[in-house]
Amino acid sequence: MRSTPAASSTSSSPPDATRLSHLPWRLRATIYDDMIRYALICDSAHEFESWFASSASFEDQAKRGFVTCPICNSAKVERAIMAPNVARTDLGPTLPGPAAEAPAPAAAAPASAPAPAPVALMSEKEQAFREMVAALHRHVSENAEHVGKRFADEALKIHHGEAEERAIYGEATPDDARMLHEEGVEFLPLPRLPGSGN
Repeated sequence: MRSTPAASSTSSSPPDATRLSHLPWRLRATIYDDMIRYALICDSAHEFESWFASSASFEDQAKRGFVTCPICNSAKVERAIMAPNVARTDLGPTLPGPAAEAPAPAAAAPASAPAPAPVALMSEKEQAFREMVAALHRHVSENAEHVGKRFADEALKIHHGEAEERAIYGEATPDDARMLHEEGVEFLPLPRLPGSGN
């Protein structure tokens, strides 16, 4: 079973999903529903995830050395502590799904226990990346003129000396970008802000 680094833990499908890509999505979803995703940790404290058909399958593969850390290749891997998947009762009844193997119930926590810390939805690297893209957008909007859909025409005029040389940004179609490239105009695509429709 191949393992995936924690950075890609947002994926909701098992590795090797491409092997089943020819199947209808409903059938693939059924196959994936029958699998268990485990958070794993190696002896060097690298965290990652992997999918298994059952708990016994994980135990067997780990014992035989088939489960290895994708970062350091260590075969000394064990299951990490995972938050249970708890169904909300305030949303009404839900359709029954395949029974996932649950860990043994823990002893009741004392009433004075502190509230659990919030779970991060993004890794630190993803947060840093989003901040860099947002900073890039701020820099461009503060230091360049927005020309909108006229970007290709305006860039071409600047390139040929028909317009004042200045920093611009705007929108271009793939055909516009191809034409600008063929004309020798230097330009860069501006990455989209994550989570926005711009």
